[in-house]
Amino acid sequence: MSDVKISIRDNGPALITGSFTVEDADGNQFDTAGRETIALCRCGASENRPFCDGAHNRCGFESAERAGSDSE
Repeated sequence: MSDVKISIRDNGPALITGSFTVEDADGNQFDTAGRETIALCRCGASENRPFCDGAHNRCGFESAERAGSDSE
């Protein structure tokens, strides 16, 4: 099994690091150009979805989830 780390950035994207593929709902793979780290949009305002383009800075996206007893 490969090691993959997903980090949720405050007010920003989800960073995916490791060996991974990203697929759409039909199973088609997005071109990640062999990158070891990518940023996935969480705000919904990116012009390059599902990837982050920094739009969270312009649209006022706020989110700072923390792992804890409330998450399941």
